[in-house]
Amino acid sequence: MDPIQRVASREVYRNNWMTVREDEIRRPDGSPGIYGVVDKPTYALVVARDDADRFRLVEQFRYPLGERRWEFPQGTAPGRADVPPAELAERELREETGLRAGSMTVLGKLDVAAGMSSQRGWVFLATDLTEGEPELEHEEQDLRSAWFARADVEKMILTGEITDAQSIAAWAQLMLYERTQG
Repeated sequence: MDPIQRVASREVYRNNWMTVREDEIRRPDGSPGIYGVVDKPTYALVVARDDADRFRLVEQFRYPLGERRWEFPQGTAPGRADVPPAELAERELREETGLRAGSMTVLGKLDVAAGMSSQRGWVFLATDLTEGEPELEHEEQDLRSAWFARADVEKMILTGEITDAQSIAAWAQLMLYERTQG
C-alpha cells in the first residue's frame, strides 16, 4: 500500500517561530482525512560536558507548561532555517551559557513529535569548553545556567525535575555513545 498522500494544504497560522497547516489527505485505502501539522525549523541541542564530568543545563520558564524547567541548551532561530546544525549548536551554546566548544561531536538526530510536527533536531556533545558571557536573546531574559554532576543530572531525570523529552533523549544518546567509545 502507498503511504498517506497530501491532496491539498492550507496555512492556518504563522509567526516567526512556526507555521501550522491543515492538509487534506488520502489514506492508503483511499479514504479522505485531514492532518494538522506544526512546521518548525531544525533545532540543535547541546550536551556540554567539562573535564570534571559536569554538565551545563539551562533553566527557563516554559510558557505552555507554566513552569520553570531544566534542560540542555537548545534552540533554533527565525530566518536561520538553512544554518548548518553544528553552527546552530555553537550559536545556541554561546548564547544560552557563554560557553565555546573546542570540539563538537554529533550524537544523533531527534524528531520532536513526529505525529504532529515536522521539526527535527541534532544532538551534539560539546567538550574542550571555554567560559564566556551568555548572549541571551530578548525572549531568554529569564534563562539561567548552571553546572551539574553526572549523578545529579540522572537524579533530576528520575525525579521529574528534568522532563524535557529532547533532553532525556539526548542523555540516552550520550549514554550509548559513551558505551560504544569504550
